[in-house]
Amino acid sequence: MAFERYVLVVMMLCFFTSTQGYKFFVGGRDGWVVNPSENYNHWAERMRFQVNDTLFFKYTKGSDSVLLVTKEDYFSCNSKSPIQAFTEGDTMFTFDRSGPFFFITGNVDNCNKGQKLIVVVMAVRSKPTPPVSPAPSSPVPVPPVFPPEAPSGSDAGVPAPSSEHKSGSVGVVCSSWLVLGLSVLVSMMTSGDERSGLF
Repeated sequence: MAFERYVLVVMMLCFFTSTQGYKFFVGGRDGWVVNPSENYNHWAERMRFQVNDTLFFKYTKGSDSVLLVTKEDYFSCNSKSPIQAFTEGDTMFTFDRSGPFFFITGNVDNCNKGQKLIVVVMAVRSKPTPPVSPAPSSPVPVPPVFPPEAPSGSDAGVPAPSSEHKSGSVGVVCSSWLVLGLSVLVSMMTSGDERSGLF
């Protein structure tokens, strides 16, 4: 029963981590400032942003702000009609879609000096489906293969039917899970309750 609970917990953790994003600190130690040690857009070009990732803008409340704006307002540093405005300090922004996002400071002079950021979030790609090969127009006959004849009155020398025609991928997956399960079970039994008398 403990092993089943363990497998369930591992599956839940895998699902949880796949839906959670990564947290990016804008400006690193510098935070959201006028002159960061690395240009914000140079920094963003080195990163790979995905849906559910979060940007963390570090600044003090009352001293600055973060505005999500349109592309046009980004290039003109227009802070009058932002899509969203954040002024509470230490702003966190989570990407809910793919595509470009444009951020500027609410201070127009600082925006003109370069305190602004473009982030491009990668599109979510689904797994490609393998192409379906067309079936041949007429099946090619395969000659039957017979085992060598055994001496009369004996089954000796007759090979067992081969199972090599089965798909190997299923076996690999099953054996991987079996090895994982057995290793976890053994480690749990050896480090677990010694009162069971198994080890």
